[in-house]
Amino acid sequence: MNTSFEVHGRSLIAGQMASPNEATVTRAFHGFNPVDGSALPPAFYPAHAADVDAAVLAAVAAAPVYGVLSGRARGQFLRRIADGIDAAAGCLIEHAHAETALPRPRLTGEVARTSGQLRHFADVVEEGSWVMARIDTGNPDRTPPKPDVRSMLRPLGPVAVFGASNFPLAFSVCGGDTASALAAGNPVIVKAHPAHPATSEVAGRIVAEAVEACGLPSGVFSLLFDDGHEVGSALVTHPEICAVGFTGSLRGGKALMDLAAKRPRPIPVYAEMGSVNPVFILPGALADRAEQLATGLHGSFTLGGGQFCTKPGLVFAPAGASSAFAERLQQLTNAGPAFSLLTSGIAAVYEKSVAARGHLQTAAGATAGSGWGAKTVLLETTFAGLAAEPALAEEVFGPTTLLVHAHGKAEMLQAARALEGHLTATILGTEADLVEYEDLLLVLESKVGRLIFNAFPTGVEVCHAMVHGGPFPATSDGRSTSVGSQAIFRFARPVAYQGLPQSVLPEALRDDNPLGLLRLWNGAWNSTRTNKL
Repeated sequence: MNTSFEVHGRSLIAGQMASPNEATVTRAFHGFNPVDGSALPPAFYPAHAADVDAAVLAAVAAAPVYGVLSGRARGQFLRRIADGIDAAAGCLIEHAHAETALPRPRLTGEVARTSGQLRHFADVVEEGSWVMARIDTGNPDRTPPKPDVRSMLRPLGPVAVFGASNFPLAFSVCGGDTASALAAGNPVIVKAHPAHPATSEVAGRIVAEAVEACGLPSGVFSLLFDDGHEVGSALVTHPEICAVGFTGSLRGGKALMDLAAKRPRPIPVYAEMGSVNPVFILPGALADRAEQLATGLHGSFTLGGGQFCTKPGLVFAPAGASSAFAERLQQLTNAGPAFSLLTSGIAAVYEKSVAARGHLQTAAGATAGSGWGAKTVLLETTFAGLAAEPALAEEVFGPTTLLVHAHGKAEMLQAARALEGHLTATILGTEADLVEYEDLLLVLESKVGRLIFNAFPTGVEVCHAMVHGGPFPATSDGRSTSVGSQAIFRFARPVAYQGLPQSVLPEALRDDNPLGLLRLWNGAWNSTRTNKL
């Protein structure tokens, strides 16, 4: 198992490095160091139309074989990838640090999260009950006769995954979308994010090595490079792609959704597209621990340079009572360092967005230096000010937040009802606050995928109960999650089998339950092998 890789700058198609053609050589691109803006070697060659087609057709060929692989075999494959990630941690961290300027300790944690979520899905598919097997046995003596009907979840087919800019490992080539799609039995084609191409190539080669080591069809995985939109558009519109996983901007996600919807055969796009993650600070908490809350909030909205999809970007606090809290938050912001943002585009948009809100700025950190730097900025307004400028509630990707001073419970509730869909909402309060503001919880429950009490939203635990999703525009489908074991359901569909003999049924649906799964047998959940209740 390799611990280090030489980077070649070429797409990886069904285990083989692609050869650039004349057109792609002229469009070669580089990764960049965000600290000083310098180009990093080597050059990367965009995939061309023939590469996209070859990758998809290889995935189509692999799908029937990989899709019927046992949960145990799929779990071994996922664990092999995880072991490869851990073995090459040093190499991955060095490339990711150079391409993103994210601190090494943060990247060390991201390596562990990436391999951990692969093993998490390995556990899920090895246990197997995720397929939701349901069996309704037949009754030929009934009038009319009742047929024998059995159903379970089956893979969709080739899935296109788009790497994210802000998580070069955990939401990229080997990230949650790839892990869950592979776990469900789908071949995956990843379009690498151009902000960290070397990191992506190393991760992609780890997956390709695992494919070979496990004796799987080579088309189970491919990796394509591009610094524009051509490859992504070609993937989404390819007639053999069955679903898309995306993490990025609202504009990017909606563009992919539109492309997928206009296909002769539309396909689902599971897009996470951004969120301001509102925070509501209630009176009891503000009275008890204003300074502690200010410190926690500052740490959360500046974490990773404010480039987390769960960054708290909109904070509501009681007017008057929030003065000490606001003063401490201003002090922390003024003392804060500058950050290097991930790309020149992100830095430019951040600067423009902050400048447009300059009339609300009450504190700012160190001035940005060379490269793609950004200073921390605190913005403040009133509920009336926000109502007059609703665009202030839009996401700003970077180290800033908007503190809104609200008068009383009525304005808090009005603000909550006006929210669009978000990934999270946070309530900071006491138990007495929760009793008084019970209706606030009910409103927020309809607006977000995760409701948090007395903690900050940055940080997403990979576990069975996690929901990292939310109503549009936070995601394209608020019924789904991109983190945790429920993410697997995005890339599977139910199939019913009526009247088939035991010998040809999938093992999950046979009477003797050879896999020992928890199944719904004639309306009752049962995990015994004989299904005799």
